Amino acid sequence: MKKKISALALTVLLTSQLSGCMGQMGLSAMVTKGNLSAVDNRYGRAGLFVLMSPIYGIAATADLFIINSVEFWTGTNPVTGKSPAVVDMPVEAIFKVNQHLDDDLTKAPLTDVKLTRATLEAKDENTLLMVLTYEDGSQQLMSGIKQDKHVDFYLDDSFIARVDLDELVNYQRG
Repeated sequence: MKKKISALALTVLLTSQLSGCMGQMGLSAMVTKGNLSAVDNRYGRAGLFVLMSPIYGIAATADLFIINSVEFWTGTNPVTGKSPAVVDMPVEAIFKVNQHLDDDLTKAPLTDVKLTRATLEAKDENTLLMVLTYEDGSQQLMSGIKQDKHVDFYLDDSFIARVDLDELVNYQRG
């Protein structure tokens, strides 16, 4: 059971680390608009919401892990066509991480390179691999390797982060 939880937590973290789960939630908004447009009273809308709950779940999952990821990497939401990405919009932040970052690190970094495919596979019980393929045919390898009570993440064999398993489990419970 622990192996399954660890594998699931690692998969969730790898997916979210390569994506921008923050986004416009454009597909979910379209489903909501369809619900609100179909019926003109609160009871009908609530009933339709219950009937459509599987559709809401699928739309939200697609937004979180696919559409918002595309928005993060390209700077434009593919469903709404709106730009800039939510993560690039200026707001007054409570926490300032680093005010002296190079401007290249404050905008969508891959405006000229488009991600066309991402595949995830388990190499063994402690290693997950994600191959990112770009429009120009180039590829990058993101890997997560479980060791003791943490997971080390690498991008093309360069170490990028270490996360405690407890943090992954807490993140999964969300």
